[in-house]
Amino acid sequence: MSRKMVEIEETGLSFATEVDLERLQHLSAEWLAVIGEDPAREGLRKTPERVAKAWAFLTRGYRQDLKEIVNGAVFQAEGSEMVVVKGVEFYSLCEHHLLPFFGQVHIGYIPNGKILGLSKFARIVDMFARRLQVQERLAVQVAEAIQEVLEPQGVGVVVEGVHLCMMMRGVEKQHSRTITSAMLGVFRESQKTREEFLSHLRSG
Repeated sequence: MSRKMVEIEETGLSFATEVDLERLQHLSAEWLAVIGEDPAREGLRKTPERVAKAWAFLTRGYRQDLKEIVNGAVFQAEGSEMVVVKGVEFYSLCEHHLLPFFGQVHIGYIPNGKILGLSKFARIVDMFARRLQVQERLAVQVAEAIQEVLEPQGVGVVVEGVHLCMMMRGVEKQHSRTITSAMLGVFRESQKTREEFLSHLRSG
C-alpha cells in the first residue's frame, strides 16, 4: 500500500503512513456501535476518522526501520567513558488491554570507538514504544538496538512506567510504578559498571 500524508488535527503537524485509514475508520465506527454508542450522533460523527489517524500515529513504530532512524548519525570517538542519557519520555500501548502506559527511559553505554547522536536515542525509544508493547520487552529492544548500532562495550537500559491498565481498571492503584531493565555486555558482567550507571540515575 502506498504511503500518504496525514494531518494531526489542531496541531499543524503531519506524518506519513501506509495504514489503511478507511478500513480502520470503518472498524472504529463498528466498535462504537458494539459498545452501545451511536457513531452517527453529532459528537461522534468525526470520531472514527480521528481514531484511525490516532492509531496510525500511535503504532507507527511497526513501519519504522532502525537504519532510517539512525540515518548515519554514528560518529568515531576516542575514549571509553560511560555515556548516560536520562529521562527520555515515552508513550506506548499495553498489548494486553490496549491502554496507555508511559514514563521515562534511561540509557547508558560505554563506547567502543563509536558514539551516537543524542537525539537518536529518543527516536530509537519512540520506534519501539509506538507499538503494542510490554514494558519488559521495550527495555530489551532499546538495549539490543543500541548494541546493534554501536557495538559498544556494554549497554544498560532502565524503563520507569505507569500503566493505565492498573490505574483505570482492575486494582485501580494510582501511585504504583513499574521499573524494568536490560543490561548487556559489561553492564551485565560487571557489578561496578552497573552500580556506576545506577548511581547516575539516582543523582539529580
